[in-house]
Amino acid sequence: MKIAISTVGGSLDSEISDVFGRSPYIIIVESESGEIKNTEIIKNENDGQQSGVGMVVAKLVAGKGASVVIAKNVGPRALDVLQQFDIKIFDASGKASQALQDLINKKII
Repeated sequence: MKIAISTVGGSLDSEISDVFGRSPYIIIVESESGEIKNTEIIKNENDGQQSGVGMVVAKLVAGKGASVVIAKNVGPRALDVLQQFDIKIFDASGKASQALQDLINKKII
């Protein structure tokens, strides 16, 4: 399973961003049998756009093969795109590593 997490920093020790589309980083985590296999850190170069950022980031996440997004707030247009790709969204705050572990341990599913 691939999980996309919107964060304020470029590591799993970072806090989850308050916004999905304009989050400074998107971390893609590949998990298999509860174990982290691979991590990709993507700097969000789209956060300076005036509009449509959420949709662009949602398409990026879909293109990376994510089936789950962990974020604090997903806007309506990004939500539409994520739903089109059947990507589940989990609302979380705090450290990305803790939210990821909660998801893996099925605490937020």
